[in-house]
Amino acid sequence: MKTIGLLGGMSWESSALYYRWINERIRHELGGLHSARIAMVSVNFKEIEDLQHKNKWKESGDILSKAASQIEAAGADFLLICTNTMHKVAPQIEEAINIPLLHIADATAEQIKNQGLGTIGLLGTNFTMEQDFYAGRLNERYGLEVLIPSKEDREIVHQIIYKELVLGIVKEESRQKFLTIMNKLVDQGAEGVIEGCTEIVMLVQQEHTDIPLFDTTAIHAQKAVEMALGSKSK
Repeated sequence: MKTIGLLGGMSWESSALYYRWINERIRHELGGLHSARIAMVSVNFKEIEDLQHKNKWKESGDILSKAASQIEAAGADFLLICTNTMHKVAPQIEEAINIPLLHIADATAEQIKNQGLGTIGLLGTNFTMEQDFYAGRLNERYGLEVLIPSKEDREIVHQIIYKELVLGIVKEESRQKFLTIMNKLVDQGAEGVIEGCTEIVMLVQQEHTDIPLFDTTAIHAQKAVEMALGSKSK
């Protein structure tokens, strides 16, 4: 079994899901008392969030690159950044390490393509929805057409993520707002919706809607297990 590197803390709420889901899947695959080999560094999200909103991506990338190097030094065979938004600095992090980076957008696109979908809605932070590092990768590498909500709806999504979900707060009224926005994306032509922030799964799961959802946290964690075991999981 390979050692999975987790760069977490953004937020720790979703990082905890990564840790639990990866270990549950390893136990499912191998049985008994088996658990995952994991090297993890968890950063202070407050520092990262401040830099995000000041548009200081190089500085935030420096923090994450240092953490990634620590993970590599701890024996990780490959790295996951346990957040969608901070994949904006993925190229900077990749330059700082000598182990592969399992990109969350690549793992997600693979699932979408496997289901035969071509047009997909994207929800996440404003950074993820509005900037090209995520949707552009989906389009250029995988030929996916990516739809995002209106400016007003993007702000609703962004505020719920930063003022509720990253603090572990889950409100039914916020779930209904997300479902309304998802339905609008379907009306625009989306065949499914990417939950492109690792905390969104805390609010909206597949049981809440008939719209095909792509939970990036679960997809990323599942792909990590496959890489660690060197084969497709059951």
